[in-house]
Amino acid sequence: MTRIAYLASRVTLPGSPFRRPDAFEHDRMMAALRPAFASEGLQIDDRDWADPTVDWASYEAVLIGTCWDYWDRPVAFVDTLRRIERATRLFNSADLVAWNSHKSYLKTLEARGARLIPTLWINSVTGSAAAAAFATLGDDLVFKRQVGAGADGQHRIRRGEDLPDMPQAMMVQPFLRRIQTEGELSFIFIDGAFSHALLKQAAPGDYRIQSSYGGVDTALVPEAADLAAAEAMHAALGEVPLYARIDMLRDEDGALLLMELELIEPYLYPLEGPELGPRLAAALVRRLGLAGRGR
Repeated sequence: MTRIAYLASRVTLPGSPFRRPDAFEHDRMMAALRPAFASEGLQIDDRDWADPTVDWASYEAVLIGTCWDYWDRPVAFVDTLRRIERATRLFNSADLVAWNSHKSYLKTLEARGARLIPTLWINSVTGSAAAAAFATLGDDLVFKRQVGAGADGQHRIRRGEDLPDMPQAMMVQPFLRRIQTEGELSFIFIDGAFSHALLKQAAPGDYRIQSSYGGVDTALVPEAADLAAAEAMHAALGEVPLYARIDMLRDEDGALLLMELELIEPYLYPLEGPELGPRLAAALVRRLGLAGRGR
């Protein structure tokens, strides 16, 4: 069989003493990918991206998967991806990942027509910088790391509350109640084609939709206008990644705002999209020119 590596991390790999509580999502991905890849003559192995002993050249390709600690070592992560890319095929590409790893990519997409939540960029969160953010954006704000994911280091703060320690550069946005009343919509694309969509809703009293905070995911068939909005965001990339997840939130006027365009290590929700495994395997076979080999 042709060997494919799936990049994971010490916080998601089975048996790791550092495993995150939401690492069951890694298990779901592997359960979806392994049989689908095997049917295409592919063997997929989950490996820690930071393991210096891995011979990446022994793999036909490497997929970036549950690297859910990269934001604490972003330079080392991108450097590793570039080393992998010199040894074999990498999906998505190191250049695309480097661009997507810093939330300032949203500025690029806004210039290409994306509709965003109003955002301020604060490289050092001081009392005066926070006060200016409240004066500009309102009384209820969300502070997010400019390099981060999964709501790690994220804070919802109301005017007058004490500021928590935020040593990283942050982006600041007004809190939008739609995240609690409707939820966040996610659209998954494989090799440029829409695969499936879902609605992610926070637990009662929370606003974070991730499973580690009690979030609930529900498959949905998107409205035509919503899917068109997601497709427009995908097209704004200017290239076709092997996989992408587009997270959006509805504005008060009913139009969708871009929250994130995830090209690095997104969970792709195989339970809500049961065809994910076969679609991703078939797309990889096409990309690698492996049709007819190894079956």
